[in-house]
Amino acid sequence: MTHTENLEQADVVKILRDSGYVMLTTALDDGKLLAHPMVPQQVTDDADVWFFLGMKGDQAVALLQNPQVNITVAEAGNWLSVSGRVEFIDDQSKMDELWNDETAAWFEGGRNDPSLGLIKVTGDSAQHWGLKGGKVSALAQIAKAKVSGDRTGGGSATTQL
Repeated sequence: MTHTENLEQADVVKILRDSGYVMLTTALDDGKLLAHPMVPQQVTDDADVWFFLGMKGDQAVALLQNPQVNITVAEAGNWLSVSGRVEFIDDQSKMDELWNDETAAWFEGGRNDPSLGLIKVTGDSAQHWGLKGGKVSALAQIAKAKVSGDRTGGGSATTQL
């Protein structure tokens, strides 16, 4: 794909905020990559992404060993990759602020669940591949390209966060 437009931090924030789920990829000590679907609890204007995390699983172990991560979003006509680093946050007031009924379904002990952790991903850079106009427009462009045999257009761009 060719570069067709600039990617701004605000674009990255919008895509992340519009995503119900993302994939968070970590690297294990042996170099193997481990990806988990995650629900962003908050995306700040600075493109920081907050997640609740179970502290007893492989993902938490990997993050404690290597804080470098990648967040990916994939949907019709829109793909985003954010490279960043994780920070474990011990802040009960922030946990209370972000807590919701959907999160409660994942943690049996609620806000006091001993395995409940909070992480913040601070992005370093982002790359976006996509079609203009959002999901509906992208689906239409993809369908039209299949029928006509033409390319969908679109492009890619990278930005520092």
